[in-house]
Amino acid sequence: MYQDFQKHLQTTLQEIKDAGLYKNERVIITPQSSAIKVEGGADVINFCANNYLGLADNAELIQAAKDRMDARGYGMASVRFICGTQDTHKQLEKAISDFFGTEDTILYAACFDANGGLFEPLLTEQDAIISDALNHASIIDGVRLCKAVRYRYKNGDVTDLEEQLKAAQAQRFRIIATDGVFSMDGNVCPLDKIYELAQKYNALVMVDESHSAGVVGKTGHGVTELYNMRGKIEIITGTLGKAFGGSVGGFTTGKKEIIDLLRQRSRPYLFSNSIPPMIAAAGLKTFELLTRDNTLQDKLHANTEYFVTRMKAAGFDIKPTQSAICAVMLYDARLSQEFAAALQQEGIYVTGFYYPVVPQGQARIRVQLSAAHTREQLDKGIAAFAKIGRQLGVLK
Repeated sequence: MYQDFQKHLQTTLQEIKDAGLYKNERVIITPQSSAIKVEGGADVINFCANNYLGLADNAELIQAAKDRMDARGYGMASVRFICGTQDTHKQLEKAISDFFGTEDTILYAACFDANGGLFEPLLTEQDAIISDALNHASIIDGVRLCKAVRYRYKNGDVTDLEEQLKAAQAQRFRIIATDGVFSMDGNVCPLDKIYELAQKYNALVMVDESHSAGVVGKTGHGVTELYNMRGKIEIITGTLGKAFGGSVGGFTTGKKEIIDLLRQRSRPYLFSNSIPPMIAAAGLKTFELLTRDNTLQDKLHANTEYFVTRMKAAGFDIKPTQSAICAVMLYDARLSQEFAAALQQEGIYVTGFYYPVVPQGQARIRVQLSAAHTREQLDKGIAAFAKIGRQLGVLK
């Protein structure tokens, strides 16, 4: 049987390669940081990690993880409700709640699990989910696992959202689901207007803060801070894998009763091991660091403004952004890969994004800024982009 299936797989993989859509993984042989070394020994400046606050190699987080592993062991070998809950897990959940101004928090192995396990326990076929068209794949999959009636509105389009909400009045309960920052473009959802419509049409709001928490808002508390809506949103999901240390682990935080029901019925929570104690401890240290001062967020915001302004001045087509994501539009899949490969030869580590990660004809290089980047690194990156842009005919 496998011989026939193998031929089918080989044909499919070749089609992906022929279309210029095959993804190759590059190997890093140093800690994740703004400057890294890749397999083969080349030193490069990293512009494609979600390491927004530069905490992935932070000494305090590393020490916190080491200390907690010594004190609480390596792994939990259990799910939470059997015997997989330690004091560190509860402490981290409280720290997350305090950060977002919410009532309670539940931890998951990843935000993909948080989103995948969110909707099915809360809603039935009597209810509705109104989802932004550019929501992350994890939200889409979570919606698919739920029997609720599905509605979709154009990205950030509150006029279309209102039309979908009108149609969803036929259902019992409604949840509007949106990313806080849309990871491919860098734009922020219009949460203030979404909330107004939710109030008008009796709906709940769910926001995935994975790319916005730690980044957006004056003190990096995410889109609820940006729109002065702290504590008003019923459901927030997020990750420890980006700004908050860059490791693993996800969470859902929000209204107490929602979190209580997720603990009882959310399948990824009930059937997955707890995150290791060392990961929980490093996460706890992250939130401790972020309550000390606003140095990292201020540096990130300054770096982002500097880079985006100069890339536009150089002549690049940059998507409007309110985050630390700078989408350099190239539109052609092969060109995005060729451009990224040429940049690596210049010591700039980026990735070309193309279908199916972004729509057909919307290929780009997504630059992600970090508080760890120095001004010298930013200038080198901008100069390299301009050089390769001229060589490949992107810039005149």
